[in-house]
Amino acid sequence: MIALRTTREFDLIRESCKVVGAAHQALRDLVRPGVSTGELDGLAEQAVRSAGAEPAFKGYHGYPATACISVNEVVVHGIPGERTLESGDVVSIDIGAKLKGYFGDQAITFPVGEIEEPVSCLLEVTRQSLFDGIDGARAGGRLADISGAVQSCVEENGFSVVRQFVGHGIGRKLHEDPPVPNYVPVDRNPRLRAGMVLAIEPMVNLGRPEVCVADDGWTASAVDGKPSAHFEHVVAVTDGDPEILTMTEDELGFL
Repeated sequence: MIALRTTREFDLIRESCKVVGAAHQALRDLVRPGVSTGELDGLAEQAVRSAGAEPAFKGYHGYPATACISVNEVVVHGIPGERTLESGDVVSIDIGAKLKGYFGDQAITFPVGEIEEPVSCLLEVTRQSLFDGIDGARAGGRLADISGAVQSCVEENGFSVVRQFVGHGIGRKLHEDPPVPNYVPVDRNPRLRAGMVLAIEPMVNLGRPEVCVADDGWTASAVDGKPSAHFEHVVAVTDGDPEILTMTEDELGFL
């Protein structure tokens, strides 16, 4: 069952997404060589709770932290801890929050110090593929319009779309129908309708698309050890243009 949200529900989801955005803002200037992923996670939790929200990921199916912090070849679900960032790393930070019964979710991949090509290109292409996918989130279209737009952007630039993890609907639950793959063909291809709210989140590898999960049951890494990037926005399908409910990079002060 795919939920169709009211305008008020859009606003409530946007409130949760603003909490997530504020947490990203708080972390932005600390993403530098020498900081540990555990330190970043502690600050993320402080930012979420200080806004009166709950961390959406902490305790979710047993996940132990507020943020998923994934460095270099780790694609998603990296568990924060003692690892310290080094210049040339890339770090994907994924934060979720629950406020007033609704969820927000956003991922951003940050460069640590100076990064080299083609890794900087990987980040730019992954970000662009997200916006290409968002442009496909239009009432009357199909889910595959989103998925195909992401895949085309990624593969035309020589990178690989991760297939083991996908985006999702979001609202009263963190993960709702429909799944939102970043590739076609999709198993389910519902027509897009005004009121849908989707977390669109390309996960893109520099090398091969395959991912392996560590013994901790969470940390998912590229099998070839090459870097990965991850960007995510929560998007409302409307009767007009798609509406981004998460804070964009210019709003966050990243541009």
